[in-house]
Amino acid sequence: GVSLVTDGCECCKACARQRGQSCTEADTCDFHRGLYCDYSGDTPRYEIGVCAQIVGVGCVLNGVRYKNGETFQPNCKYNCTCINGAVGCVPMCTNSRPPLVWCPNPKLIKMAGKCCEQWVCDDSRKIRKTSPRHISSAAYEGEDEAWQKNCIVHASPWSPCSKTCGLGISTRISNDNDQCRLLKESRLCNMRPCEVDITQHIKPGKKCLAVYRANEPMNYTISGCVSKSPYRPKYCGVCTDNRCCTPYKSKTIEVRFQCPDGTEFSWKIMWINACFCNLNCRNPNDIFADLAHYYDYSEIAN
Repeated sequence: GVSLVTDGCECCKACARQRGQSCTEADTCDFHRGLYCDYSGDTPRYEIGVCAQIVGVGCVLNGVRYKNGETFQPNCKYNCTCINGAVGCVPMCTNSRPPLVWCPNPKLIKMAGKCCEQWVCDDSRKIRKTSPRHISSAAYEGEDEAWQKNCIVHASPWSPCSKTCGLGISTRISNDNDQCRLLKESRLCNMRPCEVDITQHIKPGKKCLAVYRANEPMNYTISGCVSKSPYRPKYCGVCTDNRCCTPYKSKTIEVRFQCPDGTEFSWKIMWINACFCNLNCRNPNDIFADLAHYYDYSEIAN
């Protein structure tokens, strides 16, 4: 969430200094957030300053006045910020996608008790909740909010794997911890092996192999440390046309590793249960991909 800006020397990209942090001619403040370097406290040198907010005009929306830099929600669907007289809003309902895979006639309707509209299947006069026959409704809709020591547990979806083949990293934000604090979690992921030509396993007459699984079990290896138990994981397959195969059902497992020096540690690893081949192919390293509305379905994780 911190802007990457050119430093004062116009030489390198650097993380912009935030409000209250020290700044110099080289270490510039985040101008995207209306900050400037205030040198008034460093007299008489005026070399090191503090990032301060530029005083700007407020905003008026629907008869309500907001201060410059104030963040607010005019309703449950949008989160807005007042920036020097202009209001910028981010939609909160961005993950709604029609169930095109298993529903021939999807329809977006308002659900009782929920802010964002939800996709349902309009099956000739009868509206029913849509989910694949092999996936429970609880897995599709999301389970009820979990309570833990007066803490409502929330977790964001896991990010796409950082690599399309080989060992990568996937992250999410969750407060499922003793302190109920939002923390960044990481897990290892392996979409498909780089050294295997999966196209050779596609059946004659077919263009895709949704899931690939090696014949023999294998051990995970990280920096010379080997998993104590062998595993036979599933991988997402490949297509010979323009489609790509991505996970839509997975879970996270804990794997214990042992190193040559005798030390042990555990790592969370993504365990793929099922994959789906579709035309909505995205670069996993494109951080702006989720800003667009893609008509595919989210991964179902447990």
